Amino acid sequence: MDKQKLYYFMGIKGSGMSSLALILHDQGYEVSGSDIDQYTFTQKPLAAAGIPMYSFDAQNIKPGMIVIRGNAFDDQQVEVAAALKLGSEVEMLTYPELVQALIGQYTSVGVAGAHGKTSTTGLLAHVLSGIAPTSYLIGDGTGKGVPDARFFAFEADEYRRHFKDYTPDYAIMTNIDFDHPDYYRDIDDVFDAFNDFSHNVKKAIFAWGDDVKLRELEVDVPVYYYGLNEKDDFIAKNIKRSTKGSSFDAYYHDELLGNFQVPLFGIHGILNSLSVIAVAYVEEIDLDLLQQELLSFKGVKRRFTEKTVGDVTIIDDYAHHPSEIKATLDAARQKFPGRELVAVFQPHTFSRTIAYLDEFAESLDLADHVYLTDIFASARETEGNISSADLGAKMTKFGGILSPDDVAPLMQHDQNPVVVFMGAGDVQQTEFAYEKILSNLTSNLQ
Repeated sequence: MDKQKLYYFMGIKGSGMSSLALILHDQGYEVSGSDIDQYTFTQKPLAAAGIPMYSFDAQNIKPGMIVIRGNAFDDQQVEVAAALKLGSEVEMLTYPELVQALIGQYTSVGVAGAHGKTSTTGLLAHVLSGIAPTSYLIGDGTGKGVPDARFFAFEADEYRRHFKDYTPDYAIMTNIDFDHPDYYRDIDDVFDAFNDFSHNVKKAIFAWGDDVKLRELEVDVPVYYYGLNEKDDFIAKNIKRSTKGSSFDAYYHDELLGNFQVPLFGIHGILNSLSVIAVAYVEEIDLDLLQQELLSFKGVKRRFTEKTVGDVTIIDDYAHHPSEIKATLDAARQKFPGRELVAVFQPHTFSRTIAYLDEFAESLDLADHVYLTDIFASARETEGNISSADLGAKMTKFGGILSPDDVAPLMQHDQNPVVVFMGAGDVQQTEFAYEKILSNLTSNLQ
């Protein structure tokens, strides 16, 4: 990697791209990039670091640059076309190619899974950073490059097999589930992608033991299964869940590793913690230090992010798959027992909504009341033969369609509700509109 050249990120506000740009910036590389003009939550740390961000424009591409091409852009995209026209005067890399160039310099741990990647990577990065110099790449737009780091924790994304050429020392695999129906054919196609990736792992794999597909992995490195059952290698026992978090005893087979307390909610928080404990044990990290680091974890962006406005608790979460919705609502029930739970969900892509119509309805009905926003389309999929109203018709708790211009139905929930906004699109616009009204009401009452 050349510190004399400018690294230019096409799509710099993407969650992974922004993280990667921050890492290179921290390591002393010159970095800039381009993206849509619309504000996204990932651009705040970029701006804080002083990284220039531009609108897409062919004039941005100059000879001598190293261009990192966003995964969403085809050859016709204006800046990609400009870079291709310059030929050998511009070096063009994909996001996965640059990640692979980085991870080879450290003891690397890649986190893969249909769900839970970002939360687990964030937890892993936090814990390792408190024990040894650690660089990390998290899918919430967070990245940090540390000189002379021992570890590199990163999110290994399965979408379009982006992780296929990564060669980490270790991999955590949280689950294999059918998602991204615009790309994968079925669950077996997803498994094949994970299985191919697993063959690139150099030292060991840590996999959730209850996942049937993860039990089918056939690799040459050890696979340690973690979970709640005696058949697993790393086991959480004596679990206690409260409004303050969770605690459990961690075992490696019959060996008690210690009691661990985590400020996390829901069973998935315990499982994520157990996977990190497993990595630390195999890497011979002091588990007493690990216990302390787990206690201070504050979470990652848009994963069960809380705020309070008046007597209303608002939770913002990236959940956009039925399994993720169940996990988020489970966590909310644990932390806020007895309170009215209101879900506001934005379906993400037409193909995913069609593929999981019944599962979405079932998971959302775990809330006391449910509202939807219109389906968020993607750059690759701008329309489809389904609507949010079709999903609403499948539910028993459905209360209507919301938008940033109409959040009035939420105002009827005035008895100390917990309102959970979920989705991978722009559901935050509706969330912010609701917060503004609540803030104004609170100010008028004071």
